[in-house]
Order: sequence, then structure tokens, then C-alpha cells
Amino acid sequence: MAATRKAATRVSVVRDGARRFDDVVTEEPLQIRVGEVDVAVTMRTPGHDFELAVGFLVGEGYVRAREDVGEVKYCLGGVGAAVEQDYNVVTVELRVPFAGSGAPRATALSAACGLCGKRSIDEVHVQCDDLPASTVPLALDVLLSLPDVLRSHQTLFERTGGAHAAGLFGADGAVIVAREDVGRHNAADKVIGRALLDGRLPLHDHVLVLSGRASFEMIQKAALAGVTTVVAVSAPSSLAVAAAERLGVCLVAFGGNVYAHAERLA
Repeated sequence: MAATRKAATRVSVVRDGARRFDDVVTEEPLQIRVGEVDVAVTMRTPGHDFELAVGFLVGEGYVRAREDVGEVKYCLGGVGAAVEQDYNVVTVELRVPFAGSGAPRATALSAACGLCGKRSIDEVHVQCDDLPASTVPLALDVLLSLPDVLRSHQTLFERTGGAHAAGLFGADGAVIVAREDVGRHNAADKVIGRALLDGRLPLHDHVLVLSGRASFEMIQKAALAGVTTVVAVSAPSSLAVAAAERLGVCLVAFGGNVYAHAERLA
């Protein structure tokens, strides 16, 4: 990886008037391409870029399983011996046609907004397979312990105070993968992308844990990956609750409030 996940910058500390170096989280653009087509540019923290690119495509409804994805690589620049990898451009080769109209839509994403609710709940519902009833009812006390488990994996946040996190957990509360990023939607994409590359999708009877709030686009990403339960540290938005209810996602947030599909809980 050419870029670093954090950088040092000199800051003034108001409390004592001193000036010293502090770590800040890295934010750089990543261009995601499918074949020759530019799909999106997102502001992210470098690291796990292949997971991010593939996870983004899951959230767009273009891929559903590991066999849908061919080669994932950084783009090459230059000619001959001067060929160098551009670590801010990732190309994904698909083994399936593009969904919908047949070609992706170019999308610009900030580190803050994810997909910004560009789809309706009805549209996502059409693209999602129906989520099955839980075969292993989840214990609420286990779910409520997961944010603390995720917090123990947030080493970048510990150093910078500027990173979000997402984690994928099994029904027994065991952590499968945890990722951090300056963008909360990127952190979720990295987790989902890792799960797809490992052949785990659809993620039925899995829990997606978010270090921030549950918004519409985060429920959308979870549902398209087959996740049946989402746990968020902060309160959800009204549209996130409506999406979870319509799409069949159990939504637990804000210290234990169950906002949708409590029947999935033991």
C-alpha cells in the first residue's frame, strides 16, 4: 500500500498553549472502476481498498456472490519499465453483466454521506432477496455487548480520534471482521467486501455493528448483503427505521432500543 493510514501534523493545544505533533486520520480519494467504466469516487482512508471497491458494488446491487467478481487490481500508469500502480484507482472485473440498465452510474461520494438516500426503499426492496426468518434467535444481551467488542478493534480511532468503524459478527457474538475508515459507509463497505471475497454472502444470521448512527444507506447496504441484524451505537433516522421494517432487518440502536423486527431476537 503506497499511502499511509495516518499522518502527523503540528497542532496548538489550547489547554497548555503548547505546539506538538498529533496523528490525524488519512483521507484520500479512491476511484472505483468496473472494467473500463468509472463508477464512483469516494473519500476514504487508504487500506483494504479492494474490499472497499467490492463492498461498494454489493451496496449498488451489481454483485451478490464471490463468483460474480473476477480480478480486482490497482490501475497501472506509465509504459514499459516506468509502469507504476496508481493506489487511488481500483478496477474490478465482473463475471456477470451490470444490473439494471446495463451500465453503472457515475457517483461522487464524500466521506460523510454514503449513497445519500439516492434510492427509494421500494427500489432496494426489488433488488434484495427476501431475508429469511432467523434460524438462530439472537440474544439481546449479546447484541448489546458487540459495540464494546468493536471498540476494542478501533486502533485507528485510538490514535487519531477521527475514524468510524464497522464489524461483522456471527450469531454467537464472535467477531468475523472489523474495519475502520474516515467514512462510516466506507467502513461498512470494507466489511461487506471482505465477507464477499471470503465467499460468505448472503450474510443471513449475521450482525453488522456500526460505530455511528444507522442511516438509510447503511440499512440498504446491510440488506443487499443479506445481513439480518444491524446494531448501531447512535440513534437511527426515521428513514432507516422505515427501511429496516420494510426490508426485514432487525435494527437495534441507541443503547438497546429495538426499532424493527424484534421477532429476530430471543
